[in-house]
Amino acid sequence: MKTTPVASLAVLALLAGCHAIPLNGDPNITADDRRASRQAIFSVDWYTPLVKLGLLEYQPQEPAQPAVDPDTERVIVTTRNGMISELSPKDGKVEWAVKTGGRFFSGATIADGIAYVPGGDGKLYALRVLTGEKVWEYNSGEELVTEPTVTKSKVLVASQSEAVFAVDTTTGAWVWQYRRDPPSGFSVRGTARPVVWEDLVLMGFADGYVVALGLNDGVLRWERKLVTGGNAFLDVDTTPVVDEQGHLYVASYKDGVYGLEAKTGDLLWSSNRPGVTSLLLRGRTLFASGDGSLSAMETQQGRVLWTLDLSDKTPKGKGNNAGREPMFARGYIVVPTSTALAFVDPSAGRVRAAWNPSRGITATPAHISSVRHGSRLYVLSNLGTLFALQLVGGGG
Repeated sequence: MKTTPVASLAVLALLAGCHAIPLNGDPNITADDRRASRQAIFSVDWYTPLVKLGLLEYQPQEPAQPAVDPDTERVIVTTRNGMISELSPKDGKVEWAVKTGGRFFSGATIADGIAYVPGGDGKLYALRVLTGEKVWEYNSGEELVTEPTVTKSKVLVASQSEAVFAVDTTTGAWVWQYRRDPPSGFSVRGTARPVVWEDLVLMGFADGYVVALGLNDGVLRWERKLVTGGNAFLDVDTTPVVDEQGHLYVASYKDGVYGLEAKTGDLLWSSNRPGVTSLLLRGRTLFASGDGSLSAMETQQGRVLWTLDLSDKTPKGKGNNAGREPMFARGYIVVPTSTALAFVDPSAGRVRAAWNPSRGITATPAHISSVRHGSRLYVLSNLGTLFALQLVGGGG
């Protein structure tokens, strides 16, 4: 555990040789903006190293998003060394840790004092947040790679092998599962998180299909193919998002973004925007990220409002792009990239600050606002260090 003075760390893109997201190199920023001093966006309250760098680790990655208990504000972090750690929000002290049989690809979901943790060892764990005591575990026999979706009666989680498992929230007993055959061609590593809407489970798969399953029985209600041809990179890895009108937004990596009727799967519109791996909805604007770029689209017809290039153009990092799921925090779109964490103004599509804690960031940060600790962002670096960032500014 380390602590740091409340010194402004708003613009640290130049640290550690990070030039992948140069603020002054953004073509969208005017000359006046380049000369202007940036307002402070955050400070670092504390940081805690959780993983030791291996001797032969060339490009370490931590893809699992931290989880915050809304009641106690304790932080659950899953890391590549197979550890589940619970940290104090006050100073980052590790209060308990549990070792599992495999590395983690996704973070926990916390509900009613229980952390539901998807293991790379194929096990879904239910642990008490305060003590780490195991309530139950379910062994799927497959590498689990999505954050669980928790309802009153069921926990839903997906595997890398194109399957969705539903287990009982209280006992961990198997309820149902749904599986699709993997495509014959190449696919993108990653899996959509199952989303519950009304009485349906919405889910995308690597064969280019999005499906709706019955929440209670896992039976297929409808399916829609989102690709026009070919057999490679058909993946629908974007976690589905549904707006208040019941419109569903998903994307195929090969063909682009689609608007559908969530109840029936009927097509509303499509947009030729290949390479999308995640979607984020705010009001009537849909933000699409993947393959080194972030775009804003209106939800009526899928018209693109702006596009921002966040790709790594340095010789050392060429080919490492921003593809992880972004999130909103204090008026900014916060985008993890291979070399830095970017704070983007959602109205203008401009990078306002970028910060590299060393080796970049793969996991989506977690955000919480509370009376005790204010507006805080928990960021897990690729080296396995958790940072508590205190947000002090506001975006667009």
